[in-house]
Amino acid sequence: MYSLLRPLLFRLSSERAHALTLHALRIAGRFPPSRKLIELIYKTPPKPVNVFGLAFRNPVGLAAGYDKDGVAIRGLAALGFGHVEIGTVTPKPQPGNPRPRVFRLAEDEAVINRMGFPSRGGEFVEKQLSASGRQEAVVVGVNIGKNKETPNEEAEFDYLTLLSRFAPLSDYLTVNVSSPNTAGLRDLQERKALENLLLHLHQQRLVEQEHLKKRIPILVKLSPDMDEAGLDDALEAILATCMDGVIVTNTTLGREGLRSDSKGESGGLSGKPLAVRSEAVLRQTIKRLGGKIPAVSAGGIMNPDDAKRRLEMGAALVQVYTGLVYRGPGLVKRIVESYAESEVS
Repeated sequence: MYSLLRPLLFRLSSERAHALTLHALRIAGRFPPSRKLIELIYKTPPKPVNVFGLAFRNPVGLAAGYDKDGVAIRGLAALGFGHVEIGTVTPKPQPGNPRPRVFRLAEDEAVINRMGFPSRGGEFVEKQLSASGRQEAVVVGVNIGKNKETPNEEAEFDYLTLLSRFAPLSDYLTVNVSSPNTAGLRDLQERKALENLLLHLHQQRLVEQEHLKKRIPILVKLSPDMDEAGLDDALEAILATCMDGVIVTNTTLGREGLRSDSKGESGGLSGKPLAVRSEAVLRQTIKRLGGKIPAVSAGGIMNPDDAKRRLEMGAALVQVYTGLVYRGPGLVKRIVESYAESEVS
């Protein structure tokens, strides 16, 4: 069915098409009959996996950025995901960068975005999570970031505020220090700055865990654009501060081999051209971590073979986003079915 809808959606601007599909999922997820119908259509075979002390119904998740404000969790859960990561959420509402800010590169099966963390803010997202009642079986993560106006020297206060707000409502948190669309944000990936930030988050996490009587896994999402030494430094900081996992990778500023007319647009590139770089970073990450904590692979996963390869490389989970734009929501089911079949054979 998506093959029929895609030409219509591609006539719209990328951001408009995304808004329409998210709205449709929000409405469909709100009503039990439509939600059940989606669940029947996209039902995935059971392929449970335990990571970060959490039970996932399968290893395929939705990457942050699709549902920034947590408005369509129920509809997204019905598509068969093992986990849904919402956000990036900032403490205060902010509009993000001026439009146009999302560009579809159809020839390359890619997207460039310079969204800049548009967010309705922590209070709004908290209400969405509270209203959902967490009735769905899917694991829900919240991806957190600092407001644009917050200087890096004070960034820890934004992240700490969001940790306290979402610790009771989420299954895990992801610290986003790797978006290329907020000026200076990636500087927080440098060893000293990252270790300082994560140490404060870990200390606050211990307080929240004692209060809530539950474990609060914290993951860190990293850029694909660091050199090997920079990535090693970031991973060392993550290990030193008792983080629970790492997500590799975010979008890239690289533009190698692109053909589309929009290749000159600024912003982070996602989709098929990111695959090679993302796999290289995953390979280095798995080697450096040595099994101490799990790694989640994101970036350039466009089909079941891409996902299966990442899992075979050692990723505990995979996340998709741009693949949905080009392959449709059935991608989740196809990945899980393919992986389950390969395990049996």
